[in-house]
Amino acid sequence: MVLVHGTRTSSAIWSAQVEAMRRSGHPTVAVDLPGHGTRTHERFTLDGALAVIDDAVASCEEPPLLVGLSLGGYTALAYAGRHEDRVAGVVLAGCSTEIRGKPVSLYRRAAHHVTRWLGLGKGTWHVVTDMLTALAGYSPLTDLRRLPLPVWLVNGARDPLRLDERRYLRALPGARLTVVRRAGHDVNAHAPAAFNRVLLDALHELAAHAPVPARRSALA
Repeated sequence: MVLVHGTRTSSAIWSAQVEAMRRSGHPTVAVDLPGHGTRTHERFTLDGALAVIDDAVASCEEPPLLVGLSLGGYTALAYAGRHEDRVAGVVLAGCSTEIRGKPVSLYRRAAHHVTRWLGLGKGTWHVVTDMLTALAGYSPLTDLRRLPLPVWLVNGARDPLRLDERRYLRALPGARLTVVRRAGHDVNAHAPAAFNRVLLDALHELAAHAPVPARRSALA
């Protein structure tokens, strides 16, 4: 399993998931995207984020379940859309909103001016404008419509980024949706037990449908 975090966080947000998955015998890798965690010195770009994910996927012995929260969900979906043969399935949390179009452009400009006026650019706030710039033309619905992989959607009931859940399900009719009661955007942290159950169920479903290696018949 490969875990991809959201904006202005790091791989550390997945501690409950990493511990639970490894305890259950599932090798798990949590990455830091450019501009975050151990890569804070880097500027965020979509190509850079996809390269980080690709390195983590390549380190797995078999195609992993790719899990992303918020920004991590959008980048995980973008990766799966380009490399569907390298992953077994995708879990998308806190990213059930179509982001392409004018609202993103307006938010990007506003974030740029606010960080400049408040002097926030000296820290890590620039990653917000970098992220919005990188994703300005990206449509998750486009990738969903053509994705031949199992997809699980997980959202907190109080998450504002679940506006387009139904559009996501229409884009990929086979997708599974779980809405976690009393949880917000950071659903993996607000309800770790419920979130971990989704991950374990996804892994079990993938294992059940994995092709069985051919057996060699012994010569008489």
